[in-house]
Amino acid sequence: MRGLGKTRRTRHGEFTRRLLAAGVGAAAVAAVLSAPAQAHGPSGHGPNGAKPPHWELKDSGTDARFRGLAAVSRGTAWLAGARGTVLRTTDGGANWRNVSPPGAAGLEFRDVEAFDGRRAVVLAIGEGEASRILRTEDGGATWTESFRNTDARAFYDCMTFFDRRHGLAMSDPVDGKFRILSTGDGGRSWKVLPAAGMPAAQQGEAGFAAGGQCLVSAGPRDVWLATGGAARARVLHSSDRGLTWTAADTPVPAGDPARGVFALAFRDRTHGIAVGGDYRADRSSPEAAAVSGDGGRTWTTATTPPPAYRSGVTWLPHSRTAALAVGPTGTDLTTNGGRTWRTLDAGSYDTVDCAPDLSCWGSGEKGRVARLER
Repeated sequence: MRGLGKTRRTRHGEFTRRLLAAGVGAAAVAAVLSAPAQAHGPSGHGPNGAKPPHWELKDSGTDARFRGLAAVSRGTAWLAGARGTVLRTTDGGANWRNVSPPGAAGLEFRDVEAFDGRRAVVLAIGEGEASRILRTEDGGATWTESFRNTDARAFYDCMTFFDRRHGLAMSDPVDGKFRILSTGDGGRSWKVLPAAGMPAAQQGEAGFAAGGQCLVSAGPRDVWLATGGAARARVLHSSDRGLTWTAADTPVPAGDPARGVFALAFRDRTHGIAVGGDYRADRSSPEAAAVSGDGGRTWTTATTPPPAYRSGVTWLPHSRTAALAVGPTGTDLTTNGGRTWRTLDAGSYDTVDCAPDLSCWGSGEKGRVARLER
């Protein structure tokens, strides 16, 4: 979308893993996270001197803004961001290796999807040939460009993978409809899907390339697309890997190019969370979160939404009720499936992702990257 300086998945720390390994359920983990600060004493520490759950900043060694993030595990994560920058860590963020593709300094990476510590796909945004997809199979030592947009009307925003082979990428509307790219070989090649099954876009409607979560999937075939910039903020859903779509209005405020749904998270094909608002710092963002319990067919405003615009959201793995949302003014937690939210941290993050081993990472402006710790 031509906004957000637009020049713009769903995988919690070692403490969580230990709790679960000890037989403590995900609901109890969420309870630990949501415990009021008073329970930790005046110093902010617990009764045994332990710190409450918090983001631990890591030194990325750069000031690039990272809107693309893929959490593989507690030890391994990928970052993709401004000036064609791609970083990878395999030691929990103690060291970051610059694995940026050669000649990519002029590109703006806004999404990265990683299958492991060696295989990853990155998406660059922009009009015409600025929109590209590159893939690595050797941890970023070498890269192959697998897609370059040649249509001046297209502007790609984000991508998602159903598994290691099948994935989609989306562009803002071309000829009145969102354009979908598809891969069946892990991102080695891409093709544009037919537009016949895509509903017509509203005037001014587009996606936000804000944190790699305007296109998300759950399971082998279901995928959702978030929109804004038009009269109504919508979520589009496909149950056949992008061939046919249905559109649903959300209560997230829209009616302006800077407003809408910026990020989605689905923990299964039924339960979803949408966050967004107005990305301009001088504008308020009331009702900037919504929930769905029917696969995105209908959406309900959060009873207590995050206090400001949020650009990233993810479910905590193995939890049916807990999720994190992030944005420039903080991190929020829900423990009831998105109905109410409570702020955990005031630091700035653009996106958030949790890995299957329960480790969570966040990234954002000025090289900011952190892992959630206990």
